[in-house]
Amino acid sequence: MSAAPEQPLKNEADSNKAAPNQGNAIALNDVNYHYADANSSGLHIPTWKVNYGDRVFLHGHSGSGKTTLLNLLAGVLTPQSGELSLLGKPFSALSARQRDKFRAQHIGVVFQQFNLIPYLSVLKNIELATYFAKAGKTNITDAAEALLTGLNLPATILQQPANALSVGQQQRVAIARALINKPEILLVDEPTSALDAAARDAFMIILIDMCKQHNTTLIFVSHDMYLKKFFETSVEMSSLKGSSLKQSSLIQPAETK
Repeated sequence: MSAAPEQPLKNEADSNKAAPNQGNAIALNDVNYHYADANSSGLHIPTWKVNYGDRVFLHGHSGSGKTTLLNLLAGVLTPQSGELSLLGKPFSALSARQRDKFRAQHIGVVFQQFNLIPYLSVLKNIELATYFAKAGKTNITDAAEALLTGLNLPATILQQPANALSVGQQQRVAIARALINKPEILLVDEPTSALDAAARDAFMIILIDMCKQHNTTLIFVSHDMYLKKFFETSVEMSSLKGSSLKQSSLIQPAETK
């Protein structure tokens, strides 16, 4: 898809935030993406809409397109056709540079491997997110401490190198880094695969609470159906794909306990 003529985006991240509850946080219309490899299956989503503040559990078997969809939402990939809008902006029509800036200012991403820089301190890892967003924050330490406290981590951990932390601690630092710019959308990819059951459940409770506090739209990708109970909305990848499904059939409430 060819990019639209480039228009300047605001530098002040906080002043460029979309007003909550206006329209959809995420909207896909006839989106198609196909890999160059003929043996790789493509992805076609006729329509999908996610409201502001929704927390969605996105699941499906290996190869169902979960990671492809997440990469489209993050702007790592762009659809060959169709429209992908985020926060009311034509995200898929932006240039690569504009998508990078939009992602830094409005989207938090937590990867399965966390992608922390091991030799940097926790604070420096978190500061990198504000640098790329050009947020201009002057109280990063205070904001980072507040996030870590909410994630049940001590403030003293800020000066420790990332590679000195446990897997569970690294995971929560990755969440703090993703939330430091107060993103409207948080994308999380299989974050609990390396945790034991107790740590997994504790992490999920903290993550959902943090998203509720900030009214963050959460797209949580996993194949672990046990995690479905933490979400009000569950979406199976096969229900998104195809050409004849209606919007009402795409989203079903998750079972709650």
